[in-house]
Parts: sequence; C-alpha cells; structure tokens
Amino acid sequence: MAIIKPFRALRPQPQLAKQVASRPYDVLTGAEAKTEAQGNHSSFLHITKSEIDLPENIDPHDASVYEQAKENLAAFIQRDILFRESKECYYIYRLIMNGREQTGLVCVSSVDDYENDIIKKHEFTRPEKEQDRINHIKTSGAQTGNVFLAYRNHNGIDAIINKWKETKSSVYDFVADDGIQHTVWIVNDDDTAEQITSFFDKEIPCTYIADGHHRAASAAKVRKALGASATEGADYFLTTLFPSNQLQIMDYNRVVKDLNGLTPKSFIKELSKQFTIELISKEPYRPETIHTFGLYMDKNWYKLTAKEGTYTTDPIGVLDITILQNNVLDKLLGIKDQRTDKRIDFVGGIRGLRELEKRVDSGEMAVAFSLYPVTIEQLFDIADSGNVMPPKSTWFEPKLRDGLLTHLIYE
Repeated sequence: MAIIKPFRALRPQPQLAKQVASRPYDVLTGAEAKTEAQGNHSSFLHITKSEIDLPENIDPHDASVYEQAKENLAAFIQRDILFRESKECYYIYRLIMNGREQTGLVCVSSVDDYENDIIKKHEFTRPEKEQDRINHIKTSGAQTGNVFLAYRNHNGIDAIINKWKETKSSVYDFVADDGIQHTVWIVNDDDTAEQITSFFDKEIPCTYIADGHHRAASAAKVRKALGASATEGADYFLTTLFPSNQLQIMDYNRVVKDLNGLTPKSFIKELSKQFTIELISKEPYRPETIHTFGLYMDKNWYKLTAKEGTYTTDPIGVLDITILQNNVLDKLLGIKDQRTDKRIDFVGGIRGLRELEKRVDSGEMAVAFSLYPVTIEQLFDIADSGNVMPPKSTWFEPKLRDGLLTHLIYE
C-alpha cells in the first residue's frame, strides 16, 4: 500500500507567492529562465535554474551552479521570502486551465515505495538528467521539483479534499502569467491528516509516476549516496498525487531532421505500404482517434491511418508511438533509439501544431508527426505490466509550479 506523510514545507509568504512561483526547471532553457526571471528577485528560478545568476558561458552542470542554488535558497530564507512551516501538514493544490480543474494532494512519498515498485514507473531515465538533480538536491539540501503522481480515484479521499476546499480558506490563490490559476490550502488538522494517511495506507495499493521520473530516481539515489548519514528527510520525496479521473494527457509530437536519404515522394510511397495516406490541406491535422497520425512535410499535412497487421494489441504494441517507431522512425528513418538519436526532437502538445510547422518550414527539420494522446488507462496498464513506454510519450498539463512547496532533506 502507498506510504505518504505530511511534511513541514518551505514556502513563500502569501503576498509573494505569485512572484516566487516558477515554471518547472525542465521546461525552460537557461536563456528562457533568465528572461522569465528578469527583474524578479523573488523568482524561484534563481534556485532551480541558478545558472541565470552566473556568467553566460557557464556549464549548467558545473559545481558552481549547484553552489549558487544553495546560496540563493539560503538568501531567500534570510530575506524572509521563504519560511518553514511550524508543523507537518498536507497541502491541497488546485490548478485551473481553460476552465478545466484538477486538484491534487501535496505530500512526501516513501523512497522505499519507489524502490519496491509501489510507486510504478512507465519510462526509463537518462543518467545525465538524473545526475543533474542528484547534484542539485545534495548541494542545496532541498527537493525543489515536485513529482506528479496519479492514483485510481477514491471516493473517500475525494470527499475529504472537497470538504476542506469548501469550508477552509486558501493560503495562496493567483493567476500566473500564462493564465493558469493556482490555489493552495493547508491541511493542518491532525485528525484530517490521519484520515488521509490511513486511506492511502489501507486502500490505495499503488501510485503511478505521471511526470517526474528523473526527480524520483534522483531522490532515491541521493538517499543511497548519503548512506548512514541520511536523515529521515531523505527517506521521502516531494510529490503531488492526483486522482486519475481528473487528469488530462496531451499529445507529445515528433520532428525529424532528415528523411534518411529518401526524397519526399519516395518517403510517401514507402509509408503507403504500412498506412492509408490522405492529403489533408494546409491546415494542421490533429489525430482524432488512436492509430491515426498527422504528417507535415513540404508545407502539406497528411493523415496517416495504420493498416491492420502493422501493430499488436499488447499494452506496448498498441500505443501509437510504438506504431510510429516500428513502422516509420526505425524502419524508414533509421532512428533506433529515440532517447539517444540526435536526429529526432520532441514537441509537447501545449506548444500547438503550428510549432511543428515552424520547425519544418525553418529548414531545421524535414518532417513532423502529430500523435493522438496516450490515455491514463494505457499508462496504468503499461506500468502494471512492468513495461515502459517509449520516451516522451506523455505530456501532462497544467504543470505544477516550483517554489510554492519545497521539501528539505537534511533534518
């Protein structure tokens, strides 16, 4: 069963919450972070992307970057931008995007659960990305990035959270520059907290990583590296748990630099062996059902429909990204491993299909593919079967903001 607990969050003064809250470190480049934090000395990007406070030519993985993060975090506390909660609490975090609402429970989850597969994974991690977060956590002493977990919705947990939202005042409530509303309530009643803990301990057999595989893996490896010197804080990591019926997965699309020696005409001819192809128009094509794909090349959009026999029905084989990988990326374009091949890049659905056109029309890329989103049940099926999805298969929106709730591990 899932082990979670309340924690003493490091969090901003209420009047500074909007200034502090920043987009996740891994959706911004250093240049974008510097622009976003410009003129805002309270932005949490000074901690999560601390290279913005160092010379422009600095390697973002240099030891000085992590030391700068540690110094900036200490300065935020000294300046009373951030303060430590006086007792262990749970936190309710609601996001509203385009009128659609989802509410999660912010807590700390057990590293043991991660290692024992009570917290289930669906992606492999990349060593260099893990090492970045390991260095950041060990040096700063803080888990600044939230791991987004999902669980099969539970009426009892829903009732507690909904009642608290309806009867209590929020501590933070603001609309960020991107139009997403962020609202946080503090669950500081011991009896209510115990009810929440008990529900997960007795009735939620597992949770699933939706977003944050590298952050979770890094937390586990930090505890292992600390060994006997690890305190209780390192036994847990910062998570927000969302019921599955509130989640939306967006498309995660692909762009490829070249056609692997094929001409556009010959590429289409080869594709026709595995797909039914329809020239759509100049307008972007967003797949409307599984096993259909959009293709953009030479200023034209095509609809591809996978033919019978080009895929299997097992949890991995039925995925559209698997169909694309086996029949197009590998077979025709020579891309064997999407994690390591430099010829492919990934475009999250939040950027829209016009971003695919932009990347191709600029000459940077030769072809783009739009995909139908993975469903949450597909994610659960794959994780339950012990398999992993191809890289960059899911894009969740809206994103949690960094800086509102931080977990300290050295205590």
